[in-house]
Amino acid sequence: MTRKPSDRLVPHFNFILQPEFPLNGLILASDALRIANQNSGRTVFSWSFVSETGKPVRASNSMWLSTDYALQDMPRGQVYLVFEGNLPTQHNSPKLLSALRAAARFGAIMGAVDTGAFALAQAGLIATEGMPDVVLHWEAVPTFAEKFLAANLMNGIFLRQEKRVHCAGGVATLDMILDLISHFKGEALASEVANALVHTRRNGDMEQRSDGLLESKRPPLAGRVVRLMENHLDFPLNLQELADAAGIPSRTLSFVCKRVFGESPMRLYLRVRLQAARNFLFYEEKSVRDVAMACGFSYPSVFSRAFHKQFGQTPRDFRAKLRASQNMAVRPEIRRLLSVKN
Repeated sequence: MTRKPSDRLVPHFNFILQPEFPLNGLILASDALRIANQNSGRTVFSWSFVSETGKPVRASNSMWLSTDYALQDMPRGQVYLVFEGNLPTQHNSPKLLSALRAAARFGAIMGAVDTGAFALAQAGLIATEGMPDVVLHWEAVPTFAEKFLAANLMNGIFLRQEKRVHCAGGVATLDMILDLISHFKGEALASEVANALVHTRRNGDMEQRSDGLLESKRPPLAGRVVRLMENHLDFPLNLQELADAAGIPSRTLSFVCKRVFGESPMRLYLRVRLQAARNFLFYEEKSVRDVAMACGFSYPSVFSRAFHKQFGQTPRDFRAKLRASQNMAVRPEIRRLLSVKN
């Protein structure tokens, strides 16, 4: 059903859905607006589902969702939110980026859910010198940091600054939408919607993770050690360098890693680098050689052996199987016809 803005006084949200978008966040966002209308006894918000072509989009859980508009046909909105998940850069077309820039020029609030921050950054709307602070899902932080050097990545669940909002995805999407409801219609309605959804509102600066894997005011020692490892992927530190950077003796470092992770520091470091490599292969289109270098492996063959030992398949096989699964979601009706033999 098309949800057209009823009048200029009703804030309109355009939810822009990219392939592999997180359905959970979209449901929370749209249902919060629905409840706001229901409890107000009138339309206080309107919204539309938008895709680049206006055709259905597949969510990350394989469900397909019909949309109301193509990008060029979507109504003027006060808020534009890009919902993106497992493919944060592959479908951010020039058409999408142009539409985002145009909406920003007209003074709309531009936002992102989960990895939608990649699209806003590619459009030059965040992660710039003038607006460096960014919140997105913690798992995509290393990839984002390498791609957008000016970004200041925050360990919060959502962030609203001036005309920009972004959140980590998942339940944090609801906290961000409640903040926007409060912005437009007041705290009372936002709290009423939270109660209807049996949710306790959280501030945006609440940490995504409390283990120190993202920036934190006082991260625990084990978290600081892992963060040091993640910050030195391409040129790994040796044991003494790692201990010096953490400000502790090497014996203490070994004790902490064994006690918390059950691994020696260098073995843990290898697993951190391999997990980072897996995320690069998942989110990015870097060559296997480039991924190996980015994660501190001098030779692709050494990287492939270590990756296979950890994950049971080579980096090339991992990416090929992943992309094949994702590609099957592209126009499945055509694929079904092609599979039918004459």
